[in-house]
Amino acid sequence: MSTVFTQIIEGQIPGRFVWADDVSVVFSTIAPITDGHMLVVPRAEVSQYTDADDALVAHLAVVAKEVGRAQQAAFGSPRAAVLVAGFEVEHLHLHVLPAWDEQSLRFDNARHDVPAEELDAAAERVREALRQAGHGGRVPARLGSAALA
Repeated sequence: MSTVFTQIIEGQIPGRFVWADDVSVVFSTIAPITDGHMLVVPRAEVSQYTDADDALVAHLAVVAKEVGRAQQAAFGSPRAAVLVAGFEVEHLHLHVLPAWDEQSLRFDNARHDVPAEELDAAAERVREALRQAGHGGRVPARLGSAALA
């Protein structure tokens, strides 16, 4: 059975995509710790971080870095944080989020009541920052599509 992330990637469940390439996608979490909180997810179903081969880990790290730079530009944060936990979905993913301090980087700070319009607006800010940084070819044409641009 496919994971919820695979279902999002395949368009069976809606997603807010900001990045797509042949190896990975990036989409908004529905429970952000901070505005602009994104998930970097491989297209392949890899159960957890330690199961991934080195090339995949390296690719995801580079994508996370570019998304983090876009988040800093879009939200004015001094840092971009990367968290790897993987307890909520058994499909490797990196949490990348704008960060102002270490105290706020806790999953119990996640907000589960963010209106769809706010999630859309935050994703659009990251999408625009990625375009401005020269990554327009990796930004899907539509927010709700994981198709390569």
